[in-house]
Amino acid sequence: MRDRLVKFFATGFGVGYVPIAPGTAGSFLGVAFWWGLTQLPRGWLSGVVLVAAIVFAVWCAGEAADAMHHPDPPSVVIDEIVAMPIAMAGMTASWWHVVLAFALFRLFDIWKPPPVGAAQNFSGGIGIVLDDLLAAAYACIGTHAILWAVHRM
Repeated sequence: MRDRLVKFFATGFGVGYVPIAPGTAGSFLGVAFWWGLTQLPRGWLSGVVLVAAIVFAVWCAGEAADAMHHPDPPSVVIDEIVAMPIAMAGMTASWWHVVLAFALFRLFDIWKPPPVGAAQNFSGGIGIVLDDLLAAAYACIGTHAILWAVHRM
């Protein structure tokens, strides 16, 4: 029962089992998570919830990897879910800001420029989640840079 519950959360309530692009599907859930965080009544509370979710994701992804006998199962998408709010930090809910942050996150998560790729060398849940957090940081910086450049034109 415990393994089933861990897999349920690690796979984003089963979203990670989609046959094509499970990481992208998990990222869509991450956008919903980001939106939910923006609805919290206090800004600091969203930070606390996000940190707690990241800690849970590290534990859950590691447990799921052990249960699935795979170091980084493609169906584990909790890492994308908790990373998207970082990619979208400081964004408005403007549709093109969301699309831009989403696209850049997927680009950096797939491309894995240094040190994103190296982060996968950590074992367990840390390695599964850390690369996505770093890709999200790149996406956030890139999105803000593009928005800044567009608004300066």
